[in-house]
Amino acid sequence: MKELHNFINGTWRSSTEVFDKSSPFDGRLVARVHVATDSMIDEAVMAGRRAVETGWGRMPLRARAQILRDLSRALMARMDDLVEADMADTGRSLWQARNFDGARAIRQFDAYCDLALAMENRSASFTGSDGAQGLWYTQQRPRGVIACIAPWNMPLLLMIMKLAPALVMGNAAIAKPSEETPGSATVLAEVIAQSEVPDGAFALLHGAGATGAALTAHPGVDAISFTGASATGSAIMRSAATGLREVALELGGKNPALVFEDADVEAAIAGTARSAFFNCGQICFCTERAYVHRSHFDAFVEGISQAARKVVIGEPAHDGFSIGPLISQGHRAKVRDLLDSVTADGGAFVAGGGVPRFGDSRDAGAFIEPSVAVGLAPEARFLREEVFGPVLHVAPFDSEDEAIALANDTEYGLASVIWTENVHRAHRVASQLRAGHVWLNAWQFRDLASPLAGAGLSGVGEQFGRSSLEFCTQPQTVTLRVAPLEETV
Repeated sequence: MKELHNFINGTWRSSTEVFDKSSPFDGRLVARVHVATDSMIDEAVMAGRRAVETGWGRMPLRARAQILRDLSRALMARMDDLVEADMADTGRSLWQARNFDGARAIRQFDAYCDLALAMENRSASFTGSDGAQGLWYTQQRPRGVIACIAPWNMPLLLMIMKLAPALVMGNAAIAKPSEETPGSATVLAEVIAQSEVPDGAFALLHGAGATGAALTAHPGVDAISFTGASATGSAIMRSAATGLREVALELGGKNPALVFEDADVEAAIAGTARSAFFNCGQICFCTERAYVHRSHFDAFVEGISQAARKVVIGEPAHDGFSIGPLISQGHRAKVRDLLDSVTADGGAFVAGGGVPRFGDSRDAGAFIEPSVAVGLAPEARFLREEVFGPVLHVAPFDSEDEAIALANDTEYGLASVIWTENVHRAHRVASQLRAGHVWLNAWQFRDLASPLAGAGLSGVGEQFGRSSLEFCTQPQTVTLRVAPLEETV
């Protein structure tokens, strides 16, 4: 069994506290993970501070960018190891691990290098009240030590999307992966250990919530980038209030899809099946509520139910869209509890609602059936809480105003999908939805440089692309007074 260690100040560190990581696919043990101690966290932060204040933070941007481009090439050479680690941790298919995380994740190092080199400082000349001429310009300094806390649903992609902007702007990045997905972060650390990234500029800390809490509470951490549950995000905000430290939080969602009377219903069914069930519903952008114009309601329910029943489950070699297990037995228990609430609150399942049976080792895994429910009132628990599983509730609406009100009836505000062939309606409705990202007749069609800012319980701050680079820098304005000639003679 693999032993996964912490990486601090250029060296690998073991711990007396360890935990076993098991596969959600079949329950087998895949790794023994060493938990970072408080002294390791402190050492990682202090080493990071030295790296920022000396070589790494003072290095020219182009030099840092070249090191990270070389790192990207080295990670591509370890693609098979990264894919294997993510498959072992999550149970996802080879196709998904390669195409949804894999190369797409690694390319973010190059993407952020390109963005950083294209950033422009501002400047202007002006005349002071005394008549003297002045010049001001801006520059971006590293923010300092940044805690990069990534979730388990897309472990490699979301970790790199935090590390890349932090590192290219000269910060020290401390990676804390989820305890459910320590594997790919460890492979990433192995590659960084062999790169030109200097000691201290990167650290890897393993552990559960207590490790993350200790890291975010450390006074030497200057900023925190976190993706995960809303409750954890609230705790991080409370911790970050001490010292008024910056936070960027991408949190949960209870995302709606709106299918209007002029929609291409077949396209809406196919798109919603993907947005509800992809990655076993474990993406913050996944659709959990569909509101369908009454004229299409019956056809949509029938179509989405058939699509749910046709989803390929638990076939790692399947080449294309399929789903693996939920991330853990604990998470499946939470999802099943919310599924049980459907019938308790007067709803009914038209597809799924239970656990698939395979008759082999997969029965020890954390699988759940793609599920479609109908008949719930808006106040039902299933429609208020984020499930984070392959689930969908479908309800009818009669007017545009009603659809908008139903979509916005949530404490979350992360993503929405609009299905309509009317371009005027698409833009009119999008502007009224309380959501950080709105898709029109598509889902997860993304430029990863586009910004995202969740509303309500879905997040704080703007992330991705230039927004992430700005989060990772401390802006500074320098002003020069040009003395008049008579003052200089």
